[in-house]
Amino acid sequence: MAIAQPATRPANPRFSSGPCAKPPVFELSKLADAPLGRSHRAAVGKAKLKAAIEETREVLGIPADYKIGIVPASDTGAFEMAMWNLLGERPVEMLAWESFGSGWVTDVVKQLKLDAVVKTADYGEIVDLAGVDFDKDVCFTWNGTTSGVRVPNGDVIPADRAGLTLCDATSAAFAMDLPWDKLDVATFSWQKVLGGEAAHGMLILSPRAVERLESYTPAWPLPKIFRLTKGGKLIDGIFTGATINTPSMLCVEDYLLALDWARAEGGLRGMIARADANTAAVTAFVEAHDWIDFLATDPATRSNTSVCLKFTDTRITDGASFAKAVAKRLETENIALDIVAYRDAPAGLRIWCGSTVEAADIEAMLPWLAWAFEAEIAALSEAA
Repeated sequence: MAIAQPATRPANPRFSSGPCAKPPVFELSKLADAPLGRSHRAAVGKAKLKAAIEETREVLGIPADYKIGIVPASDTGAFEMAMWNLLGERPVEMLAWESFGSGWVTDVVKQLKLDAVVKTADYGEIVDLAGVDFDKDVCFTWNGTTSGVRVPNGDVIPADRAGLTLCDATSAAFAMDLPWDKLDVATFSWQKVLGGEAAHGMLILSPRAVERLESYTPAWPLPKIFRLTKGGKLIDGIFTGATINTPSMLCVEDYLLALDWARAEGGLRGMIARADANTAAVTAFVEAHDWIDFLATDPATRSNTSVCLKFTDTRITDGASFAKAVAKRLETENIALDIVAYRDAPAGLRIWCGSTVEAADIEAMLPWLAWAFEAEIAALSEAA
């Protein structure tokens, strides 16, 4: 018997976890002021880049004495730049509970060849943060984009720590309350929570991180694209808009548009509220259906951006194939695009609930998820 489709469709079916949905106000025509065909070192280019830095500071509430730089290669470039410049001066502790955190472990252990303490947790879990030694340099993701598990708060990070904290915050910035006094390095990319374009990363440094940069020289060579100091001093221009390499001024304009929208929506508090409302809709759906659950086992550590779900129905024998089939039905109907779990993660779905997504679209999509599930279960019964 055919299963009736829901009557309402999402206005925007884009629930990808990166690149993420554009802000609801986005139109290409609004980027017309981008200084295309001009040098990024011209006055107009420098002014745009400096505005992107200072408006980021304003919206996120980053302290005035922290440095903010626009760097190449998205969040990956920003975090690797931090590790290559800062690590090696003291012992290191690496924390990982999903694929990107595991990637930073590989960088430190196999590429930089540091004798680091590595602490890991399975997908859906988080490491024992209370047992971390913050007198070492500690590297971690705030939000596990591929596991839907986040750090609940910064309470375990001591104010009098001897080491630096290096935090990959790419799926957390603009949707979670980051404790800047507990973070010496934070990185993110424009293409996540604000729906910007890819290839640009943000590198945020505390005064303690700057002090390390100016007092310590790593044992390994640094390519030009990674160099943050010259003659033992911070290259301050990087943090005022003089980028290391050529940025896309079209992408800069797009990011400025997103920042304007974020301010209009109430700044950081408004962004967090939007993400929380989206996640609350998914939570209500999960609680109402016994065949689906969160991958994150503890509600206190569940992400409000990269929401990862798993199917729990015992009739499903091939979880990966089933999840792909459900996602395919939703994509074919233009209901939800790009929501299959990350390739290294357990089988399931990943729904982006960040601030650029409208709650009405989440609410319209979820009945279709139930429709796709029932249709695939029926197909399994017919094939048996």
